[in-house]
Amino acid sequence: MIGLATDRQVCVPVTEQSQPAAARRAAVSLAQEAGIDERTIGNVALVVTELATNLVKHAQGGELLIRRFGPEQSEGIEVLSLDKGPGMSNVSRALEDGYSTAGSPGTGLGAVLRTAGEFDIYSQPGKGSAVVARVRGRQGEQEDPHAQAVGVIHQAMPGETVCGDNWLVRWSADGWVCAIADGLGHGLIASQAATAIIEALRRAPANRTPVELVEAAHHAAKPTRGAAVGIAVLDGPKDLLRFAGIGNIAALVVNGTERRHLVSHNGIIGHDYRKLSEFTQPWQPQSLLLLHSDGIATQWDLDRYPGLLSRDPSLIAGIVYRDFKRGRDDATVVVVKQRHVAGVPFPE
Repeated sequence: MIGLATDRQVCVPVTEQSQPAAARRAAVSLAQEAGIDERTIGNVALVVTELATNLVKHAQGGELLIRRFGPEQSEGIEVLSLDKGPGMSNVSRALEDGYSTAGSPGTGLGAVLRTAGEFDIYSQPGKGSAVVARVRGRQGEQEDPHAQAVGVIHQAMPGETVCGDNWLVRWSADGWVCAIADGLGHGLIASQAATAIIEALRRAPANRTPVELVEAAHHAAKPTRGAAVGIAVLDGPKDLLRFAGIGNIAALVVNGTERRHLVSHNGIIGHDYRKLSEFTQPWQPQSLLLLHSDGIATQWDLDRYPGLLSRDPSLIAGIVYRDFKRGRDDATVVVVKQRHVAGVPFPE
């Protein structure tokens, strides 16, 4: 069983010349915490510097979100660049060395593409761009084939140092479990509730239904303030996604052109809820699951972003966060889909 969960994600605003250095230091620190080798740390520093410099030159409201990803002993660093700038009219050309709209040498995105082990980009003229680049350590180069199928945003409310949400994606031989827990309130006390729930889900046997997992979460959260929780379980042999939730966790399953919002019931995990039901949806190779806490407004519509569903899941999570974060609450978005298909043409 392979699991991913609760990796710290650092957010660095990048709007002026001094901030690329701060972003580079944050990324190097995360890589060192993960025990990543020096050669790879150098690649991480290069990627962050180029993406941050690109934000300063071209973007508006830019930020870098940097996190460790992957299981222990095979971790890497993911860098997600988000902005609301002018966007790119021709993404393929922007990746070519020598192309620039700011009078610079024009090697930034091309250098990131060459250095990162995994890279994807989504841009809309007039609406901004999102770029994701992952750099793996040597030990992780052939590890964890599932990792790039998960996109995550995990950010504390402005002014708080601890996020009151928590999340988990846990893989097994027959499928996976994906969950978000949103502790009541903000900060450390909310985090304690969310963490108690996620740790209980991490320890639970792999063959539990989402209803059984919600009940386990409820028991674990009783000593805490309480939380909202949404839990999806993929039943691989039956190609079926099962979901159960209590509180304000939004869930969407996309199957081709079909969109299905999955219902969470009223209540507070750890305290009281009156109804708990399981909802199911077919799961196909092109399916996608998106969960988010109530730090994200619910009026988003993925159909407003042509071609986005074919991109890397971190780009999907990042754009939902960029355009619909409330800014007054903790915000967590998790997207799970099949591995990104190499060679998919960049949108023009």
